[in-house]
Amino acid sequence: MSKGLKIIVLVLGCCIAIIGCAKRGSITGGEKDITPPKFIKANPPNFSTNFDKKEIRIYFDEYIKLEEAQKQIIISPPMDPKPTITPLGGASKYVKIEFLDTLLENTTYSINFGESVVDNNESNPLPFFRYVFSTGNYLDSLSIKGTVTDALNKVPDSYITVALYEVNDTFNDSTIYKEVPRYITSTLDTVGFELNNLKSGSYKLIALKDASLNYKYEPKQDKIGFYEKTVELPADTATFFEFPLFKENLEFRAIKPKQTSKNSFDFGYEGVRDSMQIKILSATPENFETRVFPEKEKDTLQYWFKPFFEADSLVFEVTNGNYYKDTLVARFKDQYKDSLMISPVDRGTLPLNKKLRLSANTPLVRINDSLISLTDKDTVAVSFNTKIDTIANEAIIDFEKTESNAYTLELRPEAILDFVENKSDSLSFTFRTKKMADYGKVFLTLQNIKKYPVIAQLTNEKGEVLSERMVKEEKVIVFDYLDPAKYNLRVILDENANGQWDTGSYLKKLLPEKVTYYPDVIEVRANWDLKQTFILKE
Repeated sequence: MSKGLKIIVLVLGCCIAIIGCAKRGSITGGEKDITPPKFIKANPPNFSTNFDKKEIRIYFDEYIKLEEAQKQIIISPPMDPKPTITPLGGASKYVKIEFLDTLLENTTYSINFGESVVDNNESNPLPFFRYVFSTGNYLDSLSIKGTVTDALNKVPDSYITVALYEVNDTFNDSTIYKEVPRYITSTLDTVGFELNNLKSGSYKLIALKDASLNYKYEPKQDKIGFYEKTVELPADTATFFEFPLFKENLEFRAIKPKQTSKNSFDFGYEGVRDSMQIKILSATPENFETRVFPEKEKDTLQYWFKPFFEADSLVFEVTNGNYYKDTLVARFKDQYKDSLMISPVDRGTLPLNKKLRLSANTPLVRINDSLISLTDKDTVAVSFNTKIDTIANEAIIDFEKTESNAYTLELRPEAILDFVENKSDSLSFTFRTKKMADYGKVFLTLQNIKKYPVIAQLTNEKGEVLSERMVKEEKVIVFDYLDPAKYNLRVILDENANGQWDTGSYLKKLLPEKVTYYPDVIEVRANWDLKQTFILKE
């Protein structure tokens, strides 16, 4: 080996040795920091009395950030305008609060940071840090606690505002719509709440899912809950308060109609539709006809008419029950006529316990059975009956289904006629049925029912009802033809026996109908009968 080659080999060997040593001795990041920031001091000090400053600084042992400050930080009583709180976009070793509002005299204020204070590196939260001060010569010390549940859903909303309004000479039912409360707190991501540093007095206890975070009740977007009685402090300090949150039905109001095609208008509304009627007041042709049906999954009635006629605008009278009447004017012009579109309600798989339903976008008038054929997987003709559901605006094809079969529905041209004289095109739909063994079944026994009727429902995790039974007497309830899945079971105490869950009303002081959930998830398996007992609590 030449001298030059020996030098090269020696250099390469040294490099490899150095790299190997570097790998064995490489520096790691160490253990992950899981320690939250620590409060050091505040200026003025926490729990100060005779407070008269315009600024507060709260110091911590490391650089911190404020996360979700608008949600997490609650100042009670509320201030308008709200104080400026920093840092909001960066990191600092202190939080600065600058007051823009004049503080109330002889009042204890509480600034609850929730879990907004986190360290700058790992976002470890300092839980439930509070800064308290009083503009008087003492701190109010009374407190109450409780929980807010959801009236209908198993899992309640997070970040519920819980408020106390002083019941005095100026308080009335409209106060919560117009004014901010005396004291507020938040449930954050739990169901529990606690209001501290309260003074003695009489209060109204309210909970809000406050969408706009303005501490005022806005029925269009907020949920509400209320404690029925007046809270008396200090007498009620030992009471544990529990009440449900619910979305109120708005007062009924018809919305200005909108023309959606040559022969139709959409009549939107707010509130509960109760035998809503639409009457045209404008002059119409002698052969004028109308059809009205609700639009699926919308608070809207579709109003159809024929024949088309010339007018600049149309005047309608809308009534709802015997308590609402309004006159509405809609613009009117010639437009394209809607074409008829038909689609199956159940696509792909048709449950053995359901009828085949075809949905349409225009009012259905007639079905010609002679232009329809139905065959099974062996192309054997299957007999059927048809009818039109005018309320749902669906064509129903009823026939004897067999398990594990496949069917083809053929509609020749003009098999279906709609209200504005559209005729269906040639259509073909295929679907299948499952085996009976693909379904599960639940036999449910309810115990400790004080009053019938009740409504038993199986829902998915989103609260959507997948199967329900009206129960008017003590008996075993059967839920059949269930797809294998995990279900929630709830029971509605149907106080007014109208077959549905009814919400509450703040102004009428009505609580929603009680809903009780079975505590565990029910797992339904294929080809399996599950016997379940649900003992309702008092």
